[in-house]
Amino acid sequence: MADIPESAITEKFLAGTGPGGQNVNKVATACQLRVDVYALGLPPDAYRRLKTLAGSRMTTEGELVILARRFRTQEANRADARQRLNELIDAALVRPEKRIKTKPSKAAKARRVDSKKARATVKAGRGRVSFD
Repeated sequence: MADIPESAITEKFLAGTGPGGQNVNKVATACQLRVDVYALGLPPDAYRRLKTLAGSRMTTEGELVILARRFRTQEANRADARQRLNELIDAALVRPEKRIKTKPSKAAKARRVDSKKARATVKAGRGRVSFD
């Protein structure tokens, strides 16, 4: 779990859409979470992965914007936004495994060539029959 300083987070509550009936029109329950990603102190490679994962949720000023409006209450939407933020940062901190190049063995190459030759002879045997 990533350690996010409270000074980097800004919360704003807006009138949201979704479940709630008349309540949703009167009460600002949707939570907009803005996080200054530079204040998180992420390593450069993790920052690049976060930028890729965030996509359009990342602004040009380096702010990550998460809008949570799934639930009817402010508290639930606030918790949802923070959880989604944590999951996003945790995913960015995971380093992808480096791929190790491998070569096919000589026997594998020979098997491949043999199967291609066998297939070629089958296909060469097809077609029009000439009665010469």
